[in-house]
Amino acid sequence: MTQRILIVDDSARSRLLVEAALRAQGHDCFQSVESASLAFQALGMDTDIAGNGTGFDLILMDLVMPEVDGIEACRRIKSSERFADVPVIMVTAEDSPEALKAAFEAGAMDYVKKPVNRVELAVRVQSALRLKQETDCRKARERELVELTEKLRRLSNVDGLTEVSNRRHFDEELARMWRRAQREGGAIAIVMIDIDHFKCYNDQYGHVAGDECLRRVAGALREIVKRPFDLVARYGGEEFAVLLPDTHGAGADLVAENMRESVQAMNIPHCHSWDERVTISCGVAAVERVDGLEPSSLVAEADRRLYHAKQTGRNRVAGVVEAVSCA
Repeated sequence: MTQRILIVDDSARSRLLVEAALRAQGHDCFQSVESASLAFQALGMDTDIAGNGTGFDLILMDLVMPEVDGIEACRRIKSSERFADVPVIMVTAEDSPEALKAAFEAGAMDYVKKPVNRVELAVRVQSALRLKQETDCRKARERELVELTEKLRRLSNVDGLTEVSNRRHFDEELARMWRRAQREGGAIAIVMIDIDHFKCYNDQYGHVAGDECLRRVAGALREIVKRPFDLVARYGGEEFAVLLPDTHGAGADLVAENMRESVQAMNIPHCHSWDERVTISCGVAAVERVDGLEPSSLVAEADRRLYHAKQTGRNRVAGVVEAVSCA
C-alpha cells in the first residue's frame, strides 16, 4: 500500500534534500510545501469534510518557519481528531532541550537534525510509517469488530422469518419505554394481532405458503407504523404485537384499523375465511400514565381485547374508547 508523506519547510534547498533522501528509500508519493498555511490547505484543514484530508501518512515538519512555526503548526494539526494518528517528525537544526520538549508536547513523535543524514532519516521515516500502518490496521479491525457486533445485535433482535422484531426485543423495548414513561410521563399503547384461521390456512395451502403469508402480513404491518420508535414484533406463531409509545387510545385504534385494512387489501386467498382472503383481528390497550402499573398488565389487556375480537367475528379491531385502567 502506497503511503503519502507531506514535507513542510520554508527552505527550498532543505525540501530538495529531503525529497532526494526519500526517493533513495523508494518513496515517490510525497508533496512539498513551503509554509504551515500551505500545509493546512494540503491537509484539508480549511474544510469541514470529515476524514483524514487527502490521506497523508506522515508529516515531516521544519521547526523554524516564518509566520507559523513548526511547533504551532504541529499543535494545530494534532488538535484535530482527523490527524490524531498521523505521525509528525520535526526536521530541525534547533535541538535544544527546550525546543524539543515543546515539539513533543505539541504532538510530534520524533525529530531529525539538520543537515539531514539519509540513514537516520530513512530509519525514522520507516519507523513512523510502520507505526501508522499498524495503527490503521488495528483501527480497521476494531471498526470491523464494532460492525460485526452491531450486526449480531440486530440479528438477535429480529425474527428470522418475518424480519420484524422478535418477542425478546419487544419485551426489552416495552420495559425500556415503560421506564421512560415513568420518568417523563406519557401514554403507551399496544396492539395485539392474530391472523384469522391461520391453522386452516397452513393445512390448506402448506407451510411454505404459510411462511410467505406471515412475511407479507409482517410487511404490511411495518408499512403502517411510520415513527422510528414504534415497534412491530412477531409475538409468537401467527401473532404479532405493535408497541406505540406516546400514543393514546384513539391513535392506537386508528393504527390498528389501518393495519387491518392493509392486510385485507393484499387479497391473499384463504378459502376458510368468510371473506375468502387473509384477515387479522386486533386488540388494542392503552394507558395515559404508567405509574403503579406493570407492563404485563397492558399486554394482558390487549390480549384480552384480541380474544374478544376473535370471539365476536374476527377481521375486526377491539379498540379503546378511553384509557384502560389495567386493574
